[in-house]
Amino acid sequence: MAWFLLLIAGLFEVGWAIGLKYTEGFTKPLASVLTLSAMAASVVLLGIAMKSLPVGTAYAVWVGVGAVGTAILGIILFGEAANPGRIASLGLIVAGIVGLKLATANQ
Repeated sequence: MAWFLLLIAGLFEVGWAIGLKYTEGFTKPLASVLTLSAMAASVVLLGIAMKSLPVGTAYAVWVGVGAVGTAILGIILFGEAANPGRIASLGLIVAGIVGLKLATANQ
């Protein structure tokens, strides 16, 4: 269950990272409220997951899921570069996430 919560926390991190773009410096009220809500949900779920996962693993996976998801949505939503080096680098982050999951499989 902790790994599932950690994944959801990472997805909320993607939501608030992308949401920051839409707040336009927190001048857009609805976008700002949604972004702040996603931030709170992300951190709360991360904290719950850390009750049974190692802190270093949980934090690294949370950041990795957020980074990969945000980069992919940046490509899709904002036309950011999708060159081979960038895609390969995202693949390395995913490999790291999988490696951390496998290394803590008994937890």
